[in-house]
This record gives sequence, C-alpha cells and structure tokens, in this order.
Amino acid sequence: MPRPFRCRWIEQLPVYRSFSPDDTAASETISVTVDEFEALRLLDYEGLTQEACASRMNISRTTVTAIYESARKKIADALVNGKRILITGGHFEYAPVKIQQTIAEKGNNTMRIAVTYDNGQIFQHFGRTAQFKLYDTEENRIVNEQIIDTNGTGHGALAGFLKAINADVLICGGIGMGAQTALSEAGIRLCAGVQGSADEAAAAFANGTLVYDPAASCDHHGEGHECSHHEDGDCRCHHDA
Repeated sequence: MPRPFRCRWIEQLPVYRSFSPDDTAASETISVTVDEFEALRLLDYEGLTQEACASRMNISRTTVTAIYESARKKIADALVNGKRILITGGHFEYAPVKIQQTIAEKGNNTMRIAVTYDNGQIFQHFGRTAQFKLYDTEENRIVNEQIIDTNGTGHGALAGFLKAINADVLICGGIGMGAQTALSEAGIRLCAGVQGSADEAAAAFANGTLVYDPAASCDHHGEGHECSHHEDGDCRCHHDA
C-alpha cells in the first residue's frame, strides 16, 4: 500500500509570481511550483542546510533534494533558453504560525473580519501593516473587537498569519496581486480599496453595505461595488490541476 502523500509546509507564498526576459518575447512558459519556490527560498536565499530545510517544510531530506533539483533545472532552462517563469501550483499547506499574543476564541457561528489598522484608520498598504483589528460578527452585528500586532510578518506570509488567527475576511486599502492570490488560496475573502475608519468599514461589512474595489492594488483604487457574504472554505493542501 503506498505511503500517504505529505503536503509540504510553506511559510510564505511568493509575492512575485511571473518573470520574463526583457530582450525577447518568451514563447514558452515554465511552471515552478510553490513548494519548489519554498525550497529555493530556504536553501539558496536563507542559506539553510537540506536537513534544516526538510524540518521547516515537514518533509524528508530526500524529498527536499528532489524538489530542489527539479526547481533548479527549470530555472536553468528558463535562463538559458529565454523562457517565462510562472510560480504556481504544487503540493503544499501553510506551516503552523506562532502567534505572539492571545487571540479571542472564535465561535462556531462567528465571522472574523480582519482590517489593516493604524490609529483607527484602515492602513493603506497591506504588506507593511503593523497591526490588524479583528471584528467578530454574529447575525450581522459585531460582538467582539481586538487589535493584534503582526510582529514584522512580511507580506508574503501575512495570508498564513491571517489563516492562523482564523480570519474569514480581510478589509484593506492597496494590495498586490501576489498577496491577493495568497489570500484566495488561504480561503480568505478580500475587500480591498477601502479607506477611512476601520470601525465603520467593519460595521458596513457586517450589515452588507461595504463598498470596495475588487481590482484595487497598491497603486490603483477605482470604483467599488457592494459586497455580499458567503462562506469561505478552509485552507487545504493545494495540488496541481
């Protein structure tokens, strides 16, 4: 009987997903998986040993070697032959995130809204937010509020942080496409392009009247539309299609 497949732990999703040569129109695309990216990040960027990388990814050293060699071969092919690199897919789940403060327990019928927060206002740059304000809602009303620190968590890892605190929804200002993808893959609903009071935005979401911009990015804010509630799925191990 084959051994059950073990998802690879990743600590952060890539913020930049696509790379193309400037001096030619790439005719082919090479897909590097997210777990291959994580192996490269840990081994080549952070300089870990394969044993340490295996521990961080919760897999064997043999598996790390195979992932790493596959990733390097793909990148070498792209560099030598002028191909586009796209980071997507793979077999992974978020590594457990250590939260440095006590988070209020979330009820079974509670929706948890996280808002990028700065002195009462919605902080406009998701990747650099130092705090989130959490709003727990039940039956379209806010029943609990709490401000938490991100402790310097980088924007590539904030989706995992939000998942660890059981956030269902994120309200923010500008946000990059990589972070948007990370939130989607973590099963977190995004309401971007919102400005002004954090409390007012959370209350508007709770009663279904929040106006936001689904196309908002770090340098673009446009016309909004009204959001409607839906249930988000739990973050599961992601697989190639």
